Amino acid sequence: MSAALELSKPVFDVGFFTSDIEPMLRFWEHEMGLSVEPAVAFNDGLTQYRHACGNSVIKINTASQPLAGTATGYRRLTLPWPGIEQVKEIEDPDGNQITLVPESSSHGPAIHIGVSDPERFDRFYTSAMGFLRLSEGVYQCGHSQVTIAADNDAAPAGHWVDHGLRYFTVHVMRVDESYERVIDNGGTVGEAPYSIGEIARISFVRDPDGNWIEIAQRASLAGPWWD
Repeated sequence: MSAALELSKPVFDVGFFTSDIEPMLRFWEHEMGLSVEPAVAFNDGLTQYRHACGNSVIKINTASQPLAGTATGYRRLTLPWPGIEQVKEIEDPDGNQITLVPESSSHGPAIHIGVSDPERFDRFYTSAMGFLRLSEGVYQCGHSQVTIAADNDAAPAGHWVDHGLRYFTVHVMRVDESYERVIDNGGTVGEAPYSIGEIARISFVRDPDGNWIEIAQRASLAGPWWD
């Protein structure tokens, strides 16, 4: 297993894309009760609505171009949720699968992935990402987890800018160094690091099925990268 990434935040953020933003905003703000920051316009016609979920952020994104509906292995998001005593299965307006669990049973979000080859994914998450293997198919990064399961329907993933649960974000202290470490240890290039003003410097790597993982250095968490 390679060395763990130096995190600037102990939990993942999670990124969705939608073509129908108003129902998604009503769901996360009013039904789920999460506060939202003012919308932020990013590169290439993308707009992001950031919803605070504990120390994590649920990022609901839109794009100026049509979304094609390509494959993704990300099957389900699990969130620790205050005020519930048992597991609750729900769907958002786009049909994304979400599991709510009592806060005492988990510290951060968990991403569940259907994969074509569990052995390849085990090497990826332990060697390239440096996550801790808790048990077969379960990996920990800070207080968040990734779980994998063999899935005959797993197909090569499309771009991260597309419908549904498309990526999760690992926040690090030094994005360029972390990105290179993942690639040097077997990760696949998604997008090399680039800056979004002075808000964040971000990059993407891809897992063995091509699913996207954002590795980001946010200035408010890790300080500037331009010194």
